[in-house]
Amino acid sequence: MSEPAGFTARKARFLNRLHARLATRARAATAFVSSPEPKTIGSYARGRQLSAGNYLFAGHLIAAPDVGLWDLTVPDAAFADELHGFAWLDDLAAVGDIATREAAQRWLWGWIDRYGKGAGAGWTPDLTGRRLIRWINHALFVLRGQDKDQSDAFYRSLAQQTVFLSKRWHSAAPGLPRFEALTGLIYAGLSLEGMETLAEPAIKALARECESQIDEQGGLPTRNPEELLDVFTLLTWAAATLSEAGREAPAAHLDAIERVAPTLRTLRHSDGALARFHGGGRGQEGWLDHALAASGIKTRQPDGLSMGYARLSAGRTSVIVDASPPASGKASRNAHASTLAFELTSGRRPLIVNCGPGGSFGAEWRRAGRATPSHSTLVLDGYSSARLGDADRAYANEILVDTPQSVPIEMSQVNDGIRFQGGHDGFVSTHGLTHARTLELTFDGRGMAGEDMLLALEDTDKRRFDRALDAGKLQGVPFAIRFHLHPEVDATLDLGGAAISMALKSGEIWVFRHDGNYELRLDPSVYLEKGRLKPRATQQIVLMGRAMQYATRIRWSLSKAQETAIGIRDLSRDELDLAD
Repeated sequence: MSEPAGFTARKARFLNRLHARLATRARAATAFVSSPEPKTIGSYARGRQLSAGNYLFAGHLIAAPDVGLWDLTVPDAAFADELHGFAWLDDLAAVGDIATREAAQRWLWGWIDRYGKGAGAGWTPDLTGRRLIRWINHALFVLRGQDKDQSDAFYRSLAQQTVFLSKRWHSAAPGLPRFEALTGLIYAGLSLEGMETLAEPAIKALARECESQIDEQGGLPTRNPEELLDVFTLLTWAAATLSEAGREAPAAHLDAIERVAPTLRTLRHSDGALARFHGGGRGQEGWLDHALAASGIKTRQPDGLSMGYARLSAGRTSVIVDASPPASGKASRNAHASTLAFELTSGRRPLIVNCGPGGSFGAEWRRAGRATPSHSTLVLDGYSSARLGDADRAYANEILVDTPQSVPIEMSQVNDGIRFQGGHDGFVSTHGLTHARTLELTFDGRGMAGEDMLLALEDTDKRRFDRALDAGKLQGVPFAIRFHLHPEVDATLDLGGAAISMALKSGEIWVFRHDGNYELRLDPSVYLEKGRLKPRATQQIVLMGRAMQYATRIRWSLSKAQETAIGIRDLSRDELDLAD
């Protein structure tokens, strides 16, 4: 949702409406300084769905081919935000035929007729910035065949929205919303005749946001990889727009791009998608590689953490580990209790995943997706490594509390591969146990050995663990190590329940084994993916046991079967089914 709840929200909505209506008095723009070139990438499949009257936004599908976009009964605020942000214009432009262009024109000028005088949910700084970027990107697409009156209305609305942004960008929340607002203002200010003076303050403000919101390692306070990609994309667009106008972006702006690019490469799986942590998804198809290429930055992050994540990669395999405490305070509104969870991708095929963000499927799915059991890591006695606090008054979202405070890690090379070692104290306050995890990926990427340990390190920890044992009548503290599988992985129990075989669409076979002292199960799971109508059913490997002593060690491994070729031509096509 782009607008919070409570007094702050009411004040913001009032000021947004006031400045939107005042902006109607602005002098209209008459033309572009230069012909705008589209920088956004849409989905051909989604464009076809939209033009057929199948409206899928924010997890809701409305099939209404005979109902106009602005006549839909909107199910919630998130759905309305996606409508008014106009990101769907990318999808229509990706198709680019007469039918989709006519739909784009009908809906764009429909918005001007209905909301162009400063009314409606779309008048927030972030949505206005997002909308301006799309209108300008696809101006040639939507203006084709339009008469002078329609063109005048288009330019007049662009000018109105630009003036509104110049007055209200500062009210956008720090982070992605403010980056969207400022980038939209720079876009419009430099693209429209007579608006150049509005761009200068936005250029300086964007540079300040780069300094305050992007740390030295090129990360955001939220630690959300997809949000980092969105911010990075906006920064590269703004820098390109400035360059096309014969200007250079401020040093702080360019420095931020140089810091973020290596971090995104660390967070990029071998299939080109982002690691799914802390409310972020895989990223829109093609955006990551396009943004990295557009930046011109080819450096990689040196060994160590990138935005709190560790990466192991060899051969065709990539492993990304959440190796830091989650965000805290306001930055944790979308954060997950995922410390020491990992994802593994082989070539173009994700194998081990996290369930992902569930916000588009409702509040309960959102909460479930944030809990430790929804991640590929160890869960102790049903507890998460961090807890959800009370919902904050401003946004009605829960921040994370009781988070791990100490997360020491070490990366090193061993005889046959790369080793990650890490630990966290998220279970110390409840059970006196520290979770330690070791992952070793072989140099050829064909196998990974894992070890999870539960340790009572200090005397106070041992006493707390003893009390937990007593509470369980000396039956031990139950734990479960979960490995969530991608929905396209076909998994079966083998060897009388001693191993699990996993077949990928590429033809690769991976095998999960353990040291034989614990119960191995294959249980149902879900894959929570933005842009889908409902969660996708999948499976999870669960290794279960009980901690009976001050030190419990669990060894397991993931390896390719011997018959799996080293080089595979992965030609299996991924078909997009938005309703799945």
